[in-house]
Amino acid sequence: MQDAIKKIFRLMIGYFLYGLGIALTVNANLGLSPWSVFDQGLSKQFGFTLGVAVQVVGGAILIFDLLLNERVGWGTLGNIYFIGYFLDLIQQSNLIPVYDALLPRFLMMIIGMFFISLATFLYLSAQLGTGPRDGLMVALTKRMKQPVGVIRTVIEIAALTIGYFLGGTVGWGTLIMSLGSGFFIQTVFTIFKFDVRQVVHRYIDEDIKVFKNKIKESRKAE
Repeated sequence: MQDAIKKIFRLMIGYFLYGLGIALTVNANLGLSPWSVFDQGLSKQFGFTLGVAVQVVGGAILIFDLLLNERVGWGTLGNIYFIGYFLDLIQQSNLIPVYDALLPRFLMMIIGMFFISLATFLYLSAQLGTGPRDGLMVALTKRMKQPVGVIRTVIEIAALTIGYFLGGTVGWGTLIMSLGSGFFIQTVFTIFKFDVRQVVHRYIDEDIKVFKNKIKESRKAE
């Protein structure tokens, strides 16, 4: 029970930091990451808040993950809802300033990238499932038999292109975040000596099987 509480706490901190990181990159106004360009473009076209757009896109991708037989964890569901929730909460609080000068805007973007990377470490290390976008990348990599880097690049280019035509913000910061996100994530993983290849996630279908077995055992005991 104590271990489960620690994992849930780790997840929630990760979701909050991810939302904070996105909010910082948005307010920096130098261009967004490919997926955020898509989310923002969707929010502009349909009148969603940015957080709701993140939730809608995450939910849609989850459906594709399930159709591609990719396993889903409780952390995956939390990822879909809480990152968008915290993002809207942070933006509506107006706690993050908006600057005109280039230097503070650049620093905001860099700090935002770091928070997103730290958040990624936190929710992956909780071992309760990846984010829906990560699941899509893994599922397509398995089926198309192409290097994961190629698949990720194709997905992000598609998200960026669609997001751009929907009205998402693209700038030179978009290029920095596209090229630099891997470096930031790897740096955070190195700091915490975290090897993502050794993570064994717990998935929802496993919990369902355990629950069914307990029901069967209780019926036999009767």
